[in-house]
Amino acid sequence: MKKGIKAVICLALVIGLTSSLFGCAKINYITNGTIGAINEVKSGDWKKTDEATPAAADSEEDKAVIDEFQAGTFGGVEFKTIDDVIKYYADAYNKTKAKKAMFENEKGEVVEMYAFADEKSMEVKDILVEGKANAVIDKLIPQLLSALYAPTIGGLHPCNAREPENDKDENGESLMTCRVTADDVVTANVKDNGDGTITITMQPKAVNMSRVGLDSQGKFYTTLNDIGEVVDQVDALSWASGTTEENCTVNYRGGTVIVKIDTKSGEIVEADYNMIAYVKVQHANIAVVKDKSLSATVDYRCHFPASKEFYDKVKCHPVN
Repeated sequence: MKKGIKAVICLALVIGLTSSLFGCAKINYITNGTIGAINEVKSGDWKKTDEATPAAADSEEDKAVIDEFQAGTFGGVEFKTIDDVIKYYADAYNKTKAKKAMFENEKGEVVEMYAFADEKSMEVKDILVEGKANAVIDKLIPQLLSALYAPTIGGLHPCNAREPENDKDENGESLMTCRVTADDVVTANVKDNGDGTITITMQPKAVNMSRVGLDSQGKFYTTLNDIGEVVDQVDALSWASGTTEENCTVNYRGGTVIVKIDTKSGEIVEADYNMIAYVKVQHANIAVVKDKSLSATVDYRCHFPASKEFYDKVKCHPVN
């Protein structure tokens, strides 16, 4: 078996891990996507395309990637501390997420969903197998993602369901109100846009193996929860040593949340939730491939409000 094909099999594992972000990917798609990728490699002139190992991703140190907080009055609102910023964001979040609207879903049913809906995109990048990059793998990622990634709309993050009554964490508690506190952020800042709106930018603190709604990352993003549940469903996978918990890690750090708020209504009018997750797998056995390591970066972006083009893409539209 050629080295590139072995790498594609390992890549399927990463796609399996990240598919749980969307709640609708099927485990058997992993196998189908991998077979398609292998056939694509076999059909062409496969060439060894290993590149030099790129510089390691930023250390897991939790450092600020946005401007530090500066006290002041922005858009007529005074912010003395980061706590003031977070409280203002939480109030705007609660007002905005409380709004509901009727949508016609992909089945033609009219149901109640969050009025302020998002559009999603995901990129898997910086994939390293045994510490090395391969151009063939990078070329195949879009094919595998298209087989697995079925985006849909949702409410302000974290959000486990587009229907408010179903939007709950793993403990059955509602996610309709903001849980973020000042202790959950590295820093935050405010900008006056000069048009009756302000922009708040926040950076959540780093978390390993985040759970939706239950930690600093999960209070901002719809994170992966327990990836072990997904990994353990891949029958072909075993470990050369250690357990799933020991061999699979997801470190969330360096992401940002940027929201534009109308100071008159106190509601969010535009937002970007940019989550970054660093996935690492080690000691993996898949078929004849033994004791391999793999790492990748998942860049998951959710923009509000969703565009008409995105509504058309997911076949779900607001009812006027």
